[in-house]
Amino acid sequence: MVHRPQPEPIAPGQESVWDYPRPPLLRASDELIVITLGGVQICETHTSYRVLETSHPPTYYLPRSSFRPGSLRAAKGSSFCEWKGAAAYLDVLGGDQVAERAAWYYPEPTGRYHQLRDHLALYPQAMDRVTVDGEEVEPQPGGFYGGWITSAVSGPFKGVPGSQGW
Repeated sequence: MVHRPQPEPIAPGQESVWDYPRPPLLRASDELIVITLGGVQICETHTSYRVLETSHPPTYYLPRSSFRPGSLRAAKGSSFCEWKGAAAYLDVLGGDQVAERAAWYYPEPTGRYHQLRDHLALYPQAMDRVTVDGEEVEPQPGGFYGGWITSAVSGPFKGVPGSQGW
């Protein structure tokens, strides 16, 4: 039997990922997001959604319109989320770099996640730099997850060795 880990202490102004619900909560954000790839700023926005799920750092969904023209192209493959529905993938392009399948979106998000239409999430580890309000993002551990770790959240975070059953 897998046991829930002990949540880390919460500092003033922090959220614990262990207080996030399941199914995940969708929350609008006005934090400044800046993304750089290949030495080129490909996205800047003050408008996003954070998906908050137990044991995961927030996954940010950014408006497709906030990306530099030509920085996104369709990629092969799909996946399925039990809450948000069928996902499609995108390559992310910046300068002379291509981050293959580094972003995903829900063409027809289901249920209470309908606001994610025309928004995409991406793996921060595939970018040169991702910042939230000027703070550099640390990628969620594990290659499968797309959460963004900042000083605003405390863990431990799903994705570390031994966390598969959390």
